[in-house]
Amino acid sequence: MKILFISLGCDKNLVDSEVMLGYLSEAGFEITNDESEADIAVVNTCSFIHDAKQESVNTILEMSDLKEKGQLKVLLVCGCLAQRYADELKEELPQIDAILGTMALENIVDAVNDALKGKKESILPSIDTSLTEAKKRIVTTGGYYAYLKIAEGCDKCCTYCAIPSMRGKYRSFSMDYLVDQAKHLVEEVGVKELVLVAQETTIYGTDLYGHKALTELLHRLGKIEELKWIRLLYCYPEEIDEELLLAMKDEPKVCHYLDIPIQHASDEILKRMGRRTSNAQLREKIAMIRRILPDICLRTTLITGFPGESEEDVECLKQFVEEMRFDRLGVFPYSKEEGTPAAKMKGQIPKKTKEKRAKEIMLMQQEIAFAKAKERIGLSLPVIVEGRIPEDDVYVCRSYLDAPDVDGLVFVNCEREFCSGDMIQVKITDSNEYDLIGVLDNECSE
Repeated sequence: MKILFISLGCDKNLVDSEVMLGYLSEAGFEITNDESEADIAVVNTCSFIHDAKQESVNTILEMSDLKEKGQLKVLLVCGCLAQRYADELKEELPQIDAILGTMALENIVDAVNDALKGKKESILPSIDTSLTEAKKRIVTTGGYYAYLKIAEGCDKCCTYCAIPSMRGKYRSFSMDYLVDQAKHLVEEVGVKELVLVAQETTIYGTDLYGHKALTELLHRLGKIEELKWIRLLYCYPEEIDEELLLAMKDEPKVCHYLDIPIQHASDEILKRMGRRTSNAQLREKIAMIRRILPDICLRTTLITGFPGESEEDVECLKQFVEEMRFDRLGVFPYSKEEGTPAAKMKGQIPKKTKEKRAKEIMLMQQEIAFAKAKERIGLSLPVIVEGRIPEDDVYVCRSYLDAPDVDGLVFVNCEREFCSGDMIQVKITDSNEYDLIGVLDNECSE
């Protein structure tokens, strides 16, 4: 039996997909990327914002069509959309054989086998159930980097976000488990870069150990010999402290890169969002980060058009973006999510206005990002090789400034032979919008 596995949404969902692929592979199922030869399809869905939900629904409909035509024997739907809309999916799409909630990863094999026997079911354990520490995982990111999911759920309860209702309260994976998993990824799979993810990485361990334990985890991961880089994503600004920053400074394998989703800069909007920082506190935090780590690369995300957002709030946000000069920045028009407090707020903003405001800020950030890229000309940077454009003798690489899939690239003109995952030292000679261009620096490479 061949299984087509489609993973949608964020990198945390991708880790869930890789865990389920591990269970399926261990049970003897063959994984295929070709829908024409698949007997079974599994869609791991996202339901974070409207566009993600629409993509998930469209994908399910495509697979349902294949099942109706007799091409697929079994169709399973799992992930956030399945958790949130299980009853609706069951009623509207009888082609679906099984619906698995976000905490039902270990049930994937039984669900497939039962579906093959004609049994339809919904498996929806409590979203606050204890975490299962899976032994095996099929890495789908190419082998040289992998995401390490260090916790599940969220306790922040921002007014616009439905994640707590789909993923439950914050629960950390044990440190021993994470270190063992990291060792396996590095020693058996060949991973060179670990990207630590969770809904919120900076409070890792508070539920298990009674204190923030991320710095201890970083130091333990740093002892894994063949691991080259450790990257941190999704660090809430109010939880970033000197202890973490000094650990990043002292631990040579931790990239000087932080993803700090701030969402807005207007005090009024931040308050309505349920965020725990003010404009002044954000400025102080960013100043502290740059003081301790002068070469830090800062990424953030913003939301425009939140209910009640005035033109003054937008100008405040624009001024903040202009003054803070983030290295990387993404903007999303506010998505009205049912069941969230923000969905019931007065002052909902028209779609065109939300999108216009997002576009204006992205145009501002574009100029900042292009200028920042030019400022890096002349630097010597270690980069990880991602691939090669053979006809041009150009390697496609990433530096510590670039998280996988979301940031820029470094294009290196070089006739020497390297493999994906190799680390080489590069002298930056030019820039092209968000990307950097370089050459091998004095033949320094690993």
